[in-house]
Amino acid sequence: MALTGTGDAAPSGVVPAQASGFKLRPRAALLVAVAGGLALAASFPPVGVWPLAIAGPALLVLATWRQRLRTAFGAALVFGLFLFFPLLAWLVNVAWYVWTALAAAEAVVFAVLAIGQWLLLRHRAWPLFVAGWWVLAEAVRDRWPWGGFPWGRLVMSQATAPSARWVAIAGPTFLTFLVALVGTCLAWLILGTDRQPARGGLARFWPRSRRAWPAIGLVAIAGLTMAGGLLPVDRGAPGDRTTEVAAIQGNVPRERNLPDQLRATEVTQNQAAATEDLAAKVKAGLLPRPDLVIWPENSTDQDPRLDPYIYDTIVQAVTDIGRPVLVGEVLQQPQRNAAQFWLPGTGPAGPIYVKRRLVPFGETIPFRNIVDKITSLPSLQPQNFTPGHLPVVFNLGTVRIGNVICYEVSFDGLVSSEVAKGANLLTVQSNDADFEIDGQTGESLQQLDMSRIRAIEHNRSVVVSSITGVSAIIAPNGTVLTRTGTWTRAEIEARVPLRTSITLADRLGGWPEAVLVTGTLAAMAWVLAQEFRRRRTRRQISGGEPSPSAREQPGSPASVSSEQPGS
Repeated sequence: MALTGTGDAAPSGVVPAQASGFKLRPRAALLVAVAGGLALAASFPPVGVWPLAIAGPALLVLATWRQRLRTAFGAALVFGLFLFFPLLAWLVNVAWYVWTALAAAEAVVFAVLAIGQWLLLRHRAWPLFVAGWWVLAEAVRDRWPWGGFPWGRLVMSQATAPSARWVAIAGPTFLTFLVALVGTCLAWLILGTDRQPARGGLARFWPRSRRAWPAIGLVAIAGLTMAGGLLPVDRGAPGDRTTEVAAIQGNVPRERNLPDQLRATEVTQNQAAATEDLAAKVKAGLLPRPDLVIWPENSTDQDPRLDPYIYDTIVQAVTDIGRPVLVGEVLQQPQRNAAQFWLPGTGPAGPIYVKRRLVPFGETIPFRNIVDKITSLPSLQPQNFTPGHLPVVFNLGTVRIGNVICYEVSFDGLVSSEVAKGANLLTVQSNDADFEIDGQTGESLQQLDMSRIRAIEHNRSVVVSSITGVSAIIAPNGTVLTRTGTWTRAEIEARVPLRTSITLADRLGGWPEAVLVTGTLAAMAWVLAQEFRRRRTRRQISGGEPSPSAREQPGSPASVSSEQPGS
């Protein structure tokens, strides 16, 4: 650590350079950044220790506190690398260079955005605005590049935490803000603040220790966040409608490479066989007959309208179970990742839901002509999928189903649009086989936690059906009622409530994110304006040029672009 001497007075609200002597040496800062990235990664499945999500923001503050810009950028880059490489390790099953490229790209985007945090650490209210910065950074990563990649959001680590209930009050972005605020208050406690001067009257009873207020702030914010578990829950009424739902996990051949694994005909046969097993259990009285059945994404990779064998296979399975079956299909002309209900005695009927948010370098290849010269990856997807543009609610009498496909469950607006259209049951169709060839469960479990957050956010039951697992049925409070393992054929069934009430989060929509992002940007602009004002004032005092002492002093105008003042 290094101490700094007394500098010129800072403009009101800007943290003066001498306020805190804490400063890590560059190597120590990088080690703290490594610890922060690993801690945050471990808060997500498959490790899934949710309190570690608080350590991530705290350690990033310590790693960048009062550092020069290049050191702070390097620390943020290291933090991002040690977050995204473990978090996305399941991508190695597709190709090592896909894993490397995406993790590195996300780390670079994170580090560039972290320049904003470095600026906000100059504000006297930095714990508040740095927490807002996490919302801002996630808002950017959720949307850019190529439509965004929302993995690594703080909120999605909290599915099993008491704080998860907050997403039903003010949405996922607000819970990200609360988790980050606990982390920044923890960093504030470690850094400490100046001792309060003695004052008369009632002020003499106020805490004067340099760590008293940070400790009070940490306890208050942490208590508020964890109090989410005490918030009222809509448990419905005794006479509310329910429905019996089943999810099919047909499994696929478990091979070491994708071309051998993705045998389209066998995949569809497996879904049909699992459905026939379910029908046999119903006939034997072992299970009640479900009101509807959910098949996974890519249950058929061949368009059933163009392949008579696939068509007949699905029809036979639907006839055996005698209930509507939601089938994940790949349709041609144009090529679409879609879902449609098949009815006994009718076949495919009603509207078709087409996946709206396609996976970059999976379902669509950006810069295909260039990428094709570097890797054979485009050969696995020779033709880009065509995205859908509208939410679709399947109306089955009293059951109104809003469906999203795999990757889409991570995007706030896609799920909420189904609820806004009247869905009283949510389904998530998924194909995780590509990412679990070597037995990794990270992607599937991370997606399961996202589905649990969506259940709480919208107060809806959620049915997750995956080709290879994990499949699950989730209650509106986020509780997993039943689930499968991975790489096994299975059928699961449960009775779930059909909720129609709208949560406060649904009513607020995107307003919490908009307010937090706007406030954070305003604080960032204010800090920059104050720094420019300080620089101009010093130049005027020195006759147009900064004095040598000003140039040498940490936190002086001459070092504004290179060193971070303390608290």
